[in-house]
Amino acid sequence: MTIMRYPAFIEADFDFPEFHLVHMNFSRQAIDNVEAAVNRELDRLLPQSGIRAGDRVAVGVGSRGIDRLEIIVRTVCARLRQAGARPVILPAMGSHGGATAEGQAAVLRRLNVTEASCGAPVLSTMEVELVGTVFGEVPVYFSRDALAMEHSIAINRVKPHTKFIGPAESGILKMLCVGLGKHRGAIAYHTWAMEHGFFELCKAMGQAIAAAANFRFGLAVVENAFDRALAVAGVPAAHILEEETRLNTLAKAHIPRLPFRDLDVLVVDRIGKEISGAGMDPNVTGRAFDLMESDFSEVLKVKRVAVLNLSARTGGNAIGLGNADIITEKVFQALDYEATLMNALTSLSLRKAFIPIRMPNDRKAIQACFATIGPMPAAEVRAVVIRDTMHLSEFWISRALKEEVGGIASAEIVAAAPLSFDADGNLCLPAHCAPGG
Repeated sequence: MTIMRYPAFIEADFDFPEFHLVHMNFSRQAIDNVEAAVNRELDRLLPQSGIRAGDRVAVGVGSRGIDRLEIIVRTVCARLRQAGARPVILPAMGSHGGATAEGQAAVLRRLNVTEASCGAPVLSTMEVELVGTVFGEVPVYFSRDALAMEHSIAINRVKPHTKFIGPAESGILKMLCVGLGKHRGAIAYHTWAMEHGFFELCKAMGQAIAAAANFRFGLAVVENAFDRALAVAGVPAAHILEEETRLNTLAKAHIPRLPFRDLDVLVVDRIGKEISGAGMDPNVTGRAFDLMESDFSEVLKVKRVAVLNLSARTGGNAIGLGNADIITEKVFQALDYEATLMNALTSLSLRKAFIPIRMPNDRKAIQACFATIGPMPAAEVRAVVIRDTMHLSEFWISRALKEEVGGIASAEIVAAAPLSFDADGNLCLPAHCAPGG
C-alpha cells in the first residue's frame, strides 16, 4: 500500500479545542398511532377514488426511510384488499437502486417493504410509456406497470427539496414525475429543469400525469425534527399542488436546523441516500453548487466541510460527497462509484459526485479543516460536529461557540465532550449519542 505524505502542519500532532455537547429542544409533536392516521385518511379518500372490487391498484413506494413506512404500506394494502381491490407495490424511485429493476426491488427489501410484510406482491421493472408533453417539448413518462392497472396511488414524504426552493418541493408531485416516471422520467425532468426551472417543471409534469394517467391520490407524510411522523394527509389527484404547498410549509416549520449562520468548520459523521436525496441536506449545510440549484447560503455559510463516513444503508451511493471539502479514506473505500455516478448523471448533479481531498482518518480530516482556513488559533475556530443532517437534536460545538449557544433559548449545553480518537484515528464521542451509532 502506498504511504501518503502530507505537509508538516498535517503530519504534526494537533491540539483540538474543548468541545461541548448541545441539546436542541425541538418540538416532539408526533403521531403515536400511524395506522389509525392512515385509516382516517383512507376513509375520506377511498369512497371518491373510483376503486372497486376486482380492480388492480399500483401502490408507488419510494426509497426514502420514511418513519414506519412498512406499517403505512401494509395498512394501505390491507384497506385496498378489504375493498376487494388487488394492490401491487411498485418501486417509485427514479434512478435509485442503480436504475435497475433488481436494484430497486432490493431497496424496498432493505426498507422491509415486501410481499410478506405488506400483503401485496412487489413488481419491479423500469418500463415507461409517454403520457404527454408539457411546455410544448418536455416528454412526460409514467410507469407502464402502473398504467396497466386500473388505478395508481403514491406514498411519499413531503419535505424541503435539496435542489430548489418553491411552494411545493419534495412530495407527491415529485414522486409522479421522477419516481413513477422511472429512470427515463427522472432524466427528462432533470434535463429540462435546466430550461424551465425545477419547481415549475415538477408542477407541470406532476399535474399532467394526474390528469392523463390513472393516478387517484397520494398519501403524504410530514415528519418532525426527530424523523417521526407529524402528519399524514391524503392528497387527491385534483388538489396536489394546493395540499403540497400547505404540507411543505408545515415541513419547513419542523425541519431541524443548526442555530448558526456562519461556521468555520462543519464535520458530518455520515452521509447517505436514506438521510437526504443529496447525501447531506443543503437545507442544513448551506452547500449546493450545481447548475440551476437554489442558493442555500442564507441557511448557513461554512468555510470547510468534512465527511467522515458513508451510512450503512446508502449501499455505497456517496452522492453529496462533492459538496464537502474533505473526506476520509473510509468514505473513499466504501464508495460505489457506479451507483454514485448513475445518481449524479441522472439528476445532472455532477458536482455532488466529485471526490474531495481525502485524508487517512477522522483525526486528520478534522485537523485539515482547522489547518486550512487561515492563521486562526484553534481556540477561535467556530466548529460543529453533527451525526448527519437528519439528526440535529444533539451536536457538538467548539469552545468558540459556547457563549453564542448560551444565548439561544432552544439550545442547552449539557456536557463537555472533548474530541478524542481511537488508535486508528476514528472519532470517539460519548456512547449515548456518538455519531455513526
